[in-house]
Amino acid sequence: MRKVAVVTGAANGIGLAIAEQLAAADVQVVAGDIDTDALKADQARWRAEGLPIEAVRLDVADVAGSVRPVFEGIVRDYGRIDILVNCAGICPRTPLEAMTELEWDLVMAVNLKGTFFCCKAVAPIMIKQRSGRIINIASAAGQQGGIAVGMHYSSSKAGVICLTKSLAKYLAGHGVTVNCVSPGTTVSNMTSSWSPEVVEKVVSQIPLGRLALPDEIANAVVFLCSDKADYVTGHTMCVNGGMVMA
Repeated sequence: MRKVAVVTGAANGIGLAIAEQLAAADVQVVAGDIDTDALKADQARWRAEGLPIEAVRLDVADVAGSVRPVFEGIVRDYGRIDILVNCAGICPRTPLEAMTELEWDLVMAVNLKGTFFCCKAVAPIMIKQRSGRIINIASAAGQQGGIAVGMHYSSSKAGVICLTKSLAKYLAGHGVTVNCVSPGTTVSNMTSSWSPEVVEKVVSQIPLGRLALPDEIANAVVFLCSDKADYVTGHTMCVNGGMVMA
């Protein structure tokens, strides 16, 4: 029987790479994202390639209207959830002087609150199963402060790292592991609008001398989802080319 995985923020970038790598490993994936246009295009390609991925609209910032009914539907359709990867996130680069309360709250709602409530949705399911994997996507910015991102983004990702440790302790006795992958700056929609000067500044601080590729982040996630990571929990795995050496 195939394991069932939910990947949030799966329409593009790192989330898309994670969803496709898990599906290639014969995991049934439910790919959630608020970007329904991108999901439709992805879904057509997944079907053509025979990948076991179902696309669903998921707004992680809307707990009552989206998170709860989506996860209830997944359990109803598949009977279980074995893996949750929280990859949904937004990354405004607004400077301190221009940052508004509304934008701060939105970043926290998507990046931190959304991660927490998706974890909360799967926790009772995994506790009942006595097994499960939760992997949260943080950021090097959450470990050292942002280089080319807003303070709200860095703060939200620092929260994700601490949330991961707290959940790992809470769920360890139920056979559920909770880990975190902390990417460095990665080629994605978030970075595509950056100027060459900004990219050059970031790359200059990476010992390996380049940005990460989405598949390189997905490799770490797939490992943490595998049986080879049975004894790993509460860990933040840095995949950043040496930018942060924890």
